[in-house]
Amino acid sequence: MNFMTEWKDEMTAIERMKAYAKGEDIDRLPCVPIVGNTAARVIGVKVSDFRGNGELIAKAHIAAYKLFHYDNIRVFTDLYTQAEAMGSEVIYPEDETAYLGQPVIKLDPRLSNLDEIDKLRPADPYKDGNLPEHLKAMRIVVDAVGKEVPVGGAVTGPFTNSSFLVGAENLVRLTLKNPEAVHKLCQVSLESNLRYVDAVIDAGVTPSLTDAMSSSTVISPRLFRKFSLPYLKKLIDHIHNKGKKVTLHICGKTDGIWEDMVKAGADCLSIDNDADIQKAKELVGDRVMLMGNVRPSETMLEGTVDDVRKATVEVVRKVYDSPKGFIVASGCSLPTETPFENIHEMLNTVRRIGNPFAIKDATSIVA
Repeated sequence: MNFMTEWKDEMTAIERMKAYAKGEDIDRLPCVPIVGNTAARVIGVKVSDFRGNGELIAKAHIAAYKLFHYDNIRVFTDLYTQAEAMGSEVIYPEDETAYLGQPVIKLDPRLSNLDEIDKLRPADPYKDGNLPEHLKAMRIVVDAVGKEVPVGGAVTGPFTNSSFLVGAENLVRLTLKNPEAVHKLCQVSLESNLRYVDAVIDAGVTPSLTDAMSSSTVISPRLFRKFSLPYLKKLIDHIHNKGKKVTLHICGKTDGIWEDMVKAGADCLSIDNDADIQKAKELVGDRVMLMGNVRPSETMLEGTVDDVRKATVEVVRKVYDSPKGFIVASGCSLPTETPFENIHEMLNTVRRIGNPFAIKDATSIVA
């Protein structure tokens, strides 16, 4: 089977999303296998080649979009760009996704050097770290394909960015030992976020928020409401005031904070594969669009084409009729080595299904 030429969409991604928002006929549901560093494989480069090279990041994401024709490009390499711009050390393996090396603040065991937090300054998105190169990538992508597909720019949420400034374990410890310090970290991270989202929007791109450490797998819903929610809401309110909608992704278990994610103002919730997306439809689907949640590792990376087809059909059956809309997607960013044929199959399955609203019985949805 020729995965690249078998299917041709009747609508562009922008046409599809606009029609879907108005309740008009669509050729198929929107579909976003969340392609991150897999884009490097599309153009045959190493992930580390993206560092400091906005032109290459853009080239990879444009090529990946043209190969698969999904419904949103998210310019993304890793979650650490803002923390790195604020002074944290990020390690770039030769051909794997970057990871945190040393946080900018190395807290001692007795927390006696918390005054270091007061020395932190928000990042300048036009000067610091790799942020300027990411902005360059966004501008290039928008210029190349922005008239046919929405383009998003990845932004790491305040609480998660704070964890990269002092270390995840230290941040969680501080929520109990010194709440004021956590609020200071979240505030300076928020100030970096506000500057960055302004630059992202000025580049013609819509901010897409990821707040991995706000997961209920890491902190309790009570701590989320105390330390993460207030800053997320300020950030989302700011983006709304700029005329943009917001997709919010929080990894892992999130069912205990879905109501709070809606209160934060998110327009779309990206649901991780560890959560029950059908339950999300029942609890908050009448107030917010949903996207997800085919397993990125077990299915998209390790599964067969048939596994991908079955998982995609299953999630469409469960959630296609969510009141505020549904985007078929992976539960999180795809692993770098995800087979191209599996990405093609997710999209081709959605294409075979076509417009599910023309099917009266969900059990008859097949591909």
